[in-house]
Amino acid sequence: MKKNNRFIRDRIYQILISLVSLIGLVILIAVFGYVIKNGSHLLSWDLLTGDYYSEVYDAYYDGNPVTGSEFVAPSNLDNETYFSTRWGIALKDDLDVEGHHYILVVYVDINSPLASLPDKNEEGNYVSVTSGQELGKIIFIDEGYNIMNPTDGAENAIQMFDENSDIYNIILTTSGKGIRGSLITTVYLIVMTLIIALPIGVLTAIYLHEFASKTNKIVGILRRMIEMLTGVPSIIYGLLGAAVFIPFVSSISNADGGSLISGALTLAVIILPVIISSTEETLKTIPDEYRQASLALGATKSQTTFKVILKSAIPGILSAILLSIGRIIGESAALIYAIGTAIKDEIIITERSTSLAVHIWSVMSGETPNFELASAISIIILVVVLLMNLTVKLAVKRISR
Repeated sequence: MKKNNRFIRDRIYQILISLVSLIGLVILIAVFGYVIKNGSHLLSWDLLTGDYYSEVYDAYYDGNPVTGSEFVAPSNLDNETYFSTRWGIALKDDLDVEGHHYILVVYVDINSPLASLPDKNEEGNYVSVTSGQELGKIIFIDEGYNIMNPTDGAENAIQMFDENSDIYNIILTTSGKGIRGSLITTVYLIVMTLIIALPIGVLTAIYLHEFASKTNKIVGILRRMIEMLTGVPSIIYGLLGAAVFIPFVSSISNADGGSLISGALTLAVIILPVIISSTEETLKTIPDEYRQASLALGATKSQTTFKVILKSAIPGILSAILLSIGRIIGESAALIYAIGTAIKDEIIITERSTSLAVHIWSVMSGETPNFELASAISIIILVVVLLMNLTVKLAVKRISR
């Protein structure tokens, strides 16, 4: 009877554990599914390489009124693209990375009057209407002023092009809303942070495990403080960056306020406990026979540590680097204080900028949160982390062999 009751309880525990695990798996799949569903349609090469801020061109037509229909539509235009035989321009309706409708210039004939227009703001300069630009407001002046707004749609815009022969004003913009600047900033932060934190973290771990006395109370206190720092909220580190690192960097460079350097210093403090703890745990797994054999062959303590033990610890150090990079990519709260939230296209290490995580915060913090763009950036972060995981695992496997 007791044996049966024990068996029943064991089965109940197994079922409960399976249900809890299933709930966690379902939640994880739901999060990934939501992100992919909302952001996958925005993923493109233009999103990765494009500038966040669009350039606006204001031009006008100064030639003779355009009459007749001398242009022929290219054969490769799809059914959703509309072509003006009078002006030689093809347009279509499209969505930007924030999900807003706009009119996209698909094609402009090389002989079109729109291929070279005088710049309204800078005398002597010319503006070319080219594929990939967004078409803004146009004012035609045939019989009075006929205004075309981008909300009217591509088909209506082409109809107005075909019905009018003179243009008083045409506004064009580049697409914008790209994340190239945030992507470059994230790469800079990863490299700069690891350059600062990795040597300090690894050497600290080596000292604590290989050189420090096992019975030293100060070493014990130091270990407990490192463990405590692992659980400190990142917002506290952000305050440290704002109060200490920003003034420090400003005093030794031309930085004015938050910068990539102050952000990297802040992130270095955040990941130091991770690197120290992971490296020290790796050093603990290396057999003492390695140390004894090296010393028995006449090597010094330093030679043994750096030529034998450290080489054996490389897989663990790589794992610590992977964890650190994941923390750097995902950090936002500390960087809001240490760098700022200014999205930049031109990246300078002594100026403010925005990482991918802070970019997500920026597009979600307004009155109308942009879930689509935030999801697209999240997918990019997940892909980068996945690729790094695979790379590190392959490297560890190769080194272990």
